[in-house]
Amino acid sequence: MKDLLSWDQTLFKDSELFELDHIPEHFLHRDTQLQSLIYSIRPAMSGGRPLNCLCSGPPGTGKTTAVQKVFEEIERQTSKIIPVIVNCQVNSTRYSVFSQIFRKLIGYAPPASGASFKRIFSEVAKHIAEHEKVLLVALDDMNYLFYENEVNDVLYSLLRAHETHPGARMGVIAILSDTGVPHLLDPKVESVFLPEEIKFPQYSKNELRDILANRVKLGFFPNVLDEGVLESITEHAFILGDLRVGIDLLKRSGLNAEKRAGKAIGLEDVETAYDKSKLVHLSYIMRTLKKDEKNLLGLILDSPHSNSGELYEKFHEKTSLGYTRFYEMLNKLGSIKLLDADFTGKGQRGRSRVVTLRYPADEIKIRLA
Repeated sequence: MKDLLSWDQTLFKDSELFELDHIPEHFLHRDTQLQSLIYSIRPAMSGGRPLNCLCSGPPGTGKTTAVQKVFEEIERQTSKIIPVIVNCQVNSTRYSVFSQIFRKLIGYAPPASGASFKRIFSEVAKHIAEHEKVLLVALDDMNYLFYENEVNDVLYSLLRAHETHPGARMGVIAILSDTGVPHLLDPKVESVFLPEEIKFPQYSKNELRDILANRVKLGFFPNVLDEGVLESITEHAFILGDLRVGIDLLKRSGLNAEKRAGKAIGLEDVETAYDKSKLVHLSYIMRTLKKDEKNLLGLILDSPHSNSGELYEKFHEKTSLGYTRFYEMLNKLGSIKLLDADFTGKGQRGRSRVVTLRYPADEIKIRLA
């Protein structure tokens, strides 16, 4: 019985470290990127405009965490800069982006209806100018502004604010996930954005092991997880290219061990947990889909291996939306790796596409509900 956990014991010293939104005190293997961010922001410390930044790289490579760490430091050190992080998955229109900025500056949200964008924008710019502050806006998951065709309006409004409101100094940090689909800005926006590019490459296997080992050391009690088990978890995270999968795997493996009253995490706990942990990416994406995108995904579930022409007919019948919108949604679902839409060489001008899902249909159905 000494090898079994009693009912009031736990393997977790600090379970918070295994939450996906936890900001680690020790942020490993991103010193170069942190220094680049600090360098770009430095002019704002003396009241100037910061350099705009574009943080790009695959999902789960520390882009958002790096910006959060730098923003925490800014808020500790100075009141001259007001940093705001806007989640563009949730706030994917110009109005909602500026509503979040308004909330941070003024202390309360603007009215849900009845307030024009022009009025909200004017209040934001006026506040910055009158209080002689520098506004630094991080657009997290800016991909979603591209999907909604809002990105040019958002950036243009932020970067040209000083023209209508002299003294309104604003900078932008764009956080963009590489999806394999090129994201192009309007030339008139590109000419004022001119960002410093900060690349966040995929973590190497050794870097992933370091990061996960640090979480193990701080989050579990001693001797809960040995090197062989850590190696297995690292391998899973490396194959999927997403640190978040490894962190979730640590948490679920620990809970599996506790469930069987084990005092240490075994390989069987990891393998059982992996079926759920590998779907972390899917869960993140599904929470952000709009109603019509979910409708399209539902039709694909009902008609596996359909071609795009057949899907469009069903989609149009259900939503009355045109082919352009359908085509945009299909490309979006492909770019965020929910499905593959491969050209077959058949059909009109050889452009027919066969649509297949990249995740088990039942897992998608659960998250569509």
